[in-house]
Amino acid sequence: MAFKKRPEPGLPTRKQILDFIQNADGPAGKREIARAFALKGQEKIQLKALLKDMAEEGLIDGKRTAYHRMGGLPKVTVLRVIDIDEGEAIAVPDTWHPEDASPPPRIRLVEAKGKRNPMGALKKGDRVLSRTEETGSGWRGYPMKKLALRSEQMLGVVEIDKSGQGWLQPVDKRIRQSSKISDLGGAEAGELVLAEPIGKSVRAAVKVTEVLGEPLAPKAFSLIAIHKHGIPNHFEEETLGEAEAAAKLPLSHVDREDLRHLPIVAIDPSDARDHDDAIWAQPREDGGFDALVAIADVSFYVRPGGSIDREARKRGNSVYFPDRVVPMLPEILSADVCSLRSGEDRAAMACHMTIDAQGKVIDWRFTRAIVRIDEVIAYEEAQARIDEDRAGANLQGLWACWKALAAARKARDPLELELPERRVQLDAEGRITEIATRERLDAHRVVEDFMISANVAAAKALEAKVAPVVYRVHEAPSREKLVALKDYLATFDMKLAMGQVITPGLFNRMLKDISDEAEKALIMEAVLRSQTQAYYGPRNAGHFGLALGSYAHFTSPIRRYADLLVHRALVDAYHLEQPAPKGDIPATSGLSERDREDLGRVTDAISKAERRAMEAERETIDRYVAAWLASRVGEVFQTRITGVQKFGFFATIISLGGDGLVPVSTLGDERFDYDEKKQVLEGERSGTTYAIGQILPLRLAEANPLTGALKFELEEGGGRIEPRGKPAPLKHRGKHLVGNRGRPANIRHQGRGKKR
Repeated sequence: MAFKKRPEPGLPTRKQILDFIQNADGPAGKREIARAFALKGQEKIQLKALLKDMAEEGLIDGKRTAYHRMGGLPKVTVLRVIDIDEGEAIAVPDTWHPEDASPPPRIRLVEAKGKRNPMGALKKGDRVLSRTEETGSGWRGYPMKKLALRSEQMLGVVEIDKSGQGWLQPVDKRIRQSSKISDLGGAEAGELVLAEPIGKSVRAAVKVTEVLGEPLAPKAFSLIAIHKHGIPNHFEEETLGEAEAAAKLPLSHVDREDLRHLPIVAIDPSDARDHDDAIWAQPREDGGFDALVAIADVSFYVRPGGSIDREARKRGNSVYFPDRVVPMLPEILSADVCSLRSGEDRAAMACHMTIDAQGKVIDWRFTRAIVRIDEVIAYEEAQARIDEDRAGANLQGLWACWKALAAARKARDPLELELPERRVQLDAEGRITEIATRERLDAHRVVEDFMISANVAAAKALEAKVAPVVYRVHEAPSREKLVALKDYLATFDMKLAMGQVITPGLFNRMLKDISDEAEKALIMEAVLRSQTQAYYGPRNAGHFGLALGSYAHFTSPIRRYADLLVHRALVDAYHLEQPAPKGDIPATSGLSERDREDLGRVTDAISKAERRAMEAERETIDRYVAAWLASRVGEVFQTRITGVQKFGFFATIISLGGDGLVPVSTLGDERFDYDEKKQVLEGERSGTTYAIGQILPLRLAEANPLTGALKFELEEGGGRIEPRGKPAPLKHRGKHLVGNRGRPANIRHQGRGKKR
């Protein structure tokens, strides 16, 4: 062997392992690696997890008896184009699994010197066989041959025509064309299925690979989103077994602060299944407050490198649907052992804060603690106790402290946009009973301001130790978006000086000065569109929306992997380690070496997972809203225009939030011109205008629960939305109305009050 002396004690680095494998003059399996680095007990368990990670990253192969160094990407491999940057294609390895926590390398495809590109222009989604090399400025790929498109799963509903031919009707509203089914795979008309193309052309036939069941059955809409977005929703036996073992870890009092005497309360939604956080506050003699935010100590149970941890990294966060939760952690942890239940001893990470009379957090400290939650209270109940003057001392203390925090928030002047949240209420069978906007109470603001204060304290505590931080970053609007906003505001005779410092308060004052509610809604929509999307990252760029210089997510480790990483960083920085007892549980609860080496990899992955979850949740709500409205086609609703394009405008029902299109072809006989700068459609003869934010009554013309798509038409006059193709006779499949080819009825309006 190449190593002649005992290396430094502890788990070897990736580089040390690669060097050992490269220079070994015999088999280099797990046993040989452990012997070479004199690893024992827990270190061997950590080595096993590290080798698995390295195999997933492509650094070594997966042969346990004798690992071999992969040396990065193969010299020749298949790449998939994901973006076009200034005319050049950007690709990633086609076999790199998107759910892997470490993102694939981005490869810029270029022409080899002296050789012409054999394929011409490439576009997103293309697959190419390419030579690859790593240069000082990143990876380069030299295309050799374009390959057939890889088969991808499609989600849709089976239709059967009169000849008995099967067709797949996609549930994605962006796909308008049905696909011919060559193999039904046992599926029947009207069933929701997964299918994949079996040919190379765009219009290739498909074969059914999995039958999912009745598309309009209760709880089907979330299942559609889960499959469409590839959200992991099953835990492997290894992960569940590790969770069972972790749940049995004894809650030791050693090195834990005992806070069970404090009347800490958790204020959550009435239907919450897991409770990440609980709060407490009491007045100080100097007019300030002592406050505590207790957060579930997930890092004690979920150790880096274990199976639970790897699965949590892939998921990135829990995904919440009206009928179910796809949790980041197995239920025995998320809804039981880690959840801060009332009356039970629980492990917590405690953020102690000293808050002055003006609401400024002037001191903080972090400890690992044992808490016993005094009570879990719904937001509505907590608010009612305050309003009806029947709140106990614990709630009174929280509200008194919050008033100081609220004053500090007002002085900070964060961005204030009224963004109503839709709430879908279901009965025990999963049927919709109500859809409404969620009421915003002071109780929500109390919890929110305590959480924000703890998140700021966590970020600054880590900065004070020069420790790694997973920041929650919300950058200021880009110049491009500000110029677009400036041009739009000019149509209202409003000015936005580009030379001034852009702050959230600037937008707040702009909105405050508008008295006309319709115009205010227009400007609010424009301001919202100008904002950037928040993300996680290891480099601090501040949080523009909250008007904060340093911000991290610390308060929800049960449902967000970013928060778990912040907890682990605090464990390391403030020496809060509590080793697990001997067994299969990894010893450390701090950050792994992998995350310390490159925190950017995992923050990129969890930012993408967050966007995936947001899209899935939004689409599912849209489907529920469409299902709720399907029986109300022909009714007139008060709507607000949310987007304008040359082909029509989009509007949302004010009371429900359902979004739909009004095609320009239905606006009447006159021609409508589109002003892109003003984002307005204007009638050539009448001068009638349709602009973002405008409130107007519209008649619901179509509601499709499968896609979540709605269509509207003007209340009076204009054209009518006609069905595409000849309408099929309707029949029943179970409890649901379907067409003669087995598809769920796409209800359209033909004449006032009539349904087809």
